[in-house]
Amino acid sequence: MKPLKLIFISNTGNTRNFAENLVNYAQEQNQKNPDYPLLSIEEISEQTDFGNETEPYFVSVPTYLSGGDGTGDNVKEVMTTILGEYLDYHDNAKQCLGIIGSGNKNFNIQYCLTAKRYSKRFNVPFLADFELRGNDKDVQRIYEDMVERTKEVNQ
Repeated sequence: MKPLKLIFISNTGNTRNFAENLVNYAQEQNQKNPDYPLLSIEEISEQTDFGNETEPYFVSVPTYLSGGDGTGDNVKEVMTTILGEYLDYHDNAKQCLGIIGSGNKNFNIQYCLTAKRYSKRFNVPFLADFELRGNDKDVQRIYEDMVERTKEVNQ
């Protein structure tokens, strides 16, 4: 199986930390069993030159919103819009296999709302979620979800 790829945006370092933990976990799994794919990561920021994605990948996006209670049109995505623009660039969204969301469960209905909106907007499955920096169980669960989703698409 080809290496998996995760594209993400991180404003506070939580998503970056989670992505790095995913890379480490994938490497451990690959060392035990080469059938488990390695993982590469790419962080998107305001300085990123947009390119055309030609291979399948996953996206991880935190939730930063402004306004409203999470259910109305007055809720606006803040600080992560560049990732949405990257997905929207040319045919990049067509290569996306799944969206992974993160956030703070204290925000109730707004928890992972950006990822859920991306899922709907780009017609890509909402694959998984984790809170804040996630934990070891989240890393294991999400890596396995990524592997399974990749197998599913390749069948």
